Amino acid sequence: MAYHHLCYSPSTLLRDPHSLPVSLKLVPFSFQSKSFFQATHVSLQETQNPQYPNGKTASSSSKSSVWVNPRSPRASRLRQLTYDSRYTSLLKAAESLDACNPNEKYVLAVLTSLGDHVSEQDAVVVLNNMSNPQTALLVLFHFRKVLTKTTREVILYNVTIKVFRKSKDLNGAEKLVDEMLQRGVKPDNVTFSTLISCARVCGLPNKAVEWFEKMPTYGCDPDDVTYSAMIDAYGRAGNVDMALALYDRARTEKWRIDPVTFSTLIKIYGMSGNYDGCLNVYEEMKALAAKPNMVIYNTLLDAMGRAKRPWQAKSIYGEMISNGFSPNWVTYAALLRAYGRARYGEDALKVYKEMKDKGLELTVVLYNTLLAMCADVGLADEAAEIFEDMKNSGTCKPDSWTFSSMVTIYSCSGKVSEVEGILNDMLEAGFEPNIFVLTSLIQCYGKAQRTNDVVRTFNRVYELGITPDDRFCGCLLNVMTHTPRAELAKLIDCIGKANPKLGGVVKLLVGEQNDEGTFKKESLELFNYISSDVKKTYCNCLIDLSVNLDLLQRACELLELGLSLEIYAGIQSRSPTQWSLNLKSLSLGAALTALHVWINDLAKVPESGEELPPLLGINTGHGKHKYSEKGLATVIESHLKELDAPFHEAPDKAGWFLTTKVAAESWLEARRTPDLVVA
Repeated sequence: MAYHHLCYSPSTLLRDPHSLPVSLKLVPFSFQSKSFFQATHVSLQETQNPQYPNGKTASSSSKSSVWVNPRSPRASRLRQLTYDSRYTSLLKAAESLDACNPNEKYVLAVLTSLGDHVSEQDAVVVLNNMSNPQTALLVLFHFRKVLTKTTREVILYNVTIKVFRKSKDLNGAEKLVDEMLQRGVKPDNVTFSTLISCARVCGLPNKAVEWFEKMPTYGCDPDDVTYSAMIDAYGRAGNVDMALALYDRARTEKWRIDPVTFSTLIKIYGMSGNYDGCLNVYEEMKALAAKPNMVIYNTLLDAMGRAKRPWQAKSIYGEMISNGFSPNWVTYAALLRAYGRARYGEDALKVYKEMKDKGLELTVVLYNTLLAMCADVGLADEAAEIFEDMKNSGTCKPDSWTFSSMVTIYSCSGKVSEVEGILNDMLEAGFEPNIFVLTSLIQCYGKAQRTNDVVRTFNRVYELGITPDDRFCGCLLNVMTHTPRAELAKLIDCIGKANPKLGGVVKLLVGEQNDEGTFKKESLELFNYISSDVKKTYCNCLIDLSVNLDLLQRACELLELGLSLEIYAGIQSRSPTQWSLNLKSLSLGAALTALHVWINDLAKVPESGEELPPLLGINTGHGKHKYSEKGLATVIESHLKELDAPFHEAPDKAGWFLTTKVAAESWLEARRTPDLVVA
């Protein structure tokens, strides 16, 4: 019986998701078995049992079979003649060798118990069932001495290398291969597959690649299972192109791919931002009837979180639960990040509650993710509870990001005393306020109309050596929209110091100078100077300030400039059946200004020879501001009533106010003044 595939047949590589070569599991044969012992995907063809030199078994050598009572003395004697008994003693020897001191004397004492007639098959069984690499080396050296004949010495080395893999000792395995080469023993496919698998379980993908690329040097041709496993190794080693190239080949040639490799492919696509690729791999995996494991699900959830696709994360999580998997800490962490980043407040808080109910601890990062989400969606009470839980956890301490989120939450709610309390806690914890904290603090004082505290905080920015950025200046500009006119001069000086261009525009605006050309020119230069992500904020605030100061003409000029620079887009739309005004992305002042301009445009329609469509609508959106009791819809509805405009809230379309052509024409005709006075 040969054993050139013993314990390491490539077809079993996929049984272990963390390794390439297969694991051997020798099973003693039954009394009337036709083979001496059975192995998973194993055949012994090159070694003959000394009892049967022609390779025949006991049953095959006899012409007839005789039933023997298993309880009789004869059965006991016959059992001792079979390999079952021998195999059991070999297993006990392997166990004793693992437990004994790695000393030649102790090892020899155990091996002596096997008798003088040790076969090559015996040596393979003993080494294959060992797990101590130090004693395994001594056992290998002993068998090399006592075996008078070995058909394939490489097999003894391969099963010994496997022992090093069990203990994740790649360095020891490589030294054994060096010794093997020095003795002139040529490695085979199993040698390389075992080394590659050892490198994988050791988390050394570059080493796996190194051994894989040495295979052709020794005339070894990798099989499809080895190639499939190298998708994972190349991916982890950073050679994405090679990993994807092998994956394309795998799909064409229909290789079997293990779950670890699928997980790596999903990570590769996720890291490159190809989130559709992640989902495609997942669908292909299911099409191949490969069952996803927890690693696959968690990897997908993490990818969907980074893709900001919380709805897909929910779907994948649902599939995971329906397939009988229970979420672990990694699952919950991925869901928290996915829901937190996408501002799915209700879902994020549900995950948080489940984690607490199961006694799972959160990290500082997860706490901060939750608090940042609460700050963005205005969940002040929930944030306070999470913050207290974090402080009482005993495992996490608030860091600068934690305090920053809490300051933001209380600042947007206008809770001055709470903000100052958090700021004191932050200083006591050894953290200096950064630009984000100071920006939120100025916003809080501005909402409370504590202008002197705004100026004091502004000066503190320079005392700390911090340079104001565009967002900080935008916050100052927003504070001006809440500041009494008599105190605006204090803030104009601050804005002029932080951003001279913005300060110049504000001075022209508040000074009510009639030099229209200068104001437009300075405003245009400002918007070309600032970053794109704050342009709408600046334009909204400047229009709000103009409306507050009853400077309707300035507000209209700024709205026109915002439209020409594409800061605003899609405010007005027309179709044959309906003309609409979309105010959802505007501040209150900008929305009122846009409404004023639109109504004036409607009044001029007859002069242009056009006709109004059957339906006119104003879309304000149906939500309220997260930190305010009022929404845009409430303000616009109130203003339309003041104008006696015939727009009424649509019962089936939240946030829409509609009127008919007949009602609009009648109302426009009744208007006596050419312009609308904005309240």
